[in-house]
Amino acid sequence: MFQNPGPEQMRRILKEARTIAVVGLSDNPARDSYQVAQHLQRHGYRIIPVNPNVDVVLGEKAVAKLTDIREPVDIVDVFRRSEALKGVVEEALQMDAPVIWAQEGVYDEEAAALAEAHGRTMVMDRCIAVMHSLYARD
Repeated sequence: MFQNPGPEQMRRILKEARTIAVVGLSDNPARDSYQVAQHLQRHGYRIIPVNPNVDVVLGEKAVAKLTDIREPVDIVDVFRRSEALKGVVEEALQMDAPVIWAQEGVYDEEAAALAEAHGRTMVMDRCIAVMHSLYARD
């Protein structure tokens, strides 16, 4: 059975990360993905929007898919439905990102097992902005 990292590991992940690819980031300020990405940006993280349907979000040029990113990424943050998570993990495994983070409400045991089998840290069903506020506030 999957278990999320504990508080100390979450604190370390969030303190060490610099660049976060946000899969499913919307350009609509009313959407959770936008608000979470904006929170991360305000706290010094570089965000990379991953969404084939937008050009720019929060001043950052979007890419259509994770494999279009040509720079190191510390966390892949996923705003997609649970049934899409395994596909996102499969794509993320083609990158060097050490952490795959599925937002609140996003959970798939098979996706987590795949990530962990490839040496990646998986976080599921947790809002990265809330965890940042709890464990890594400036």
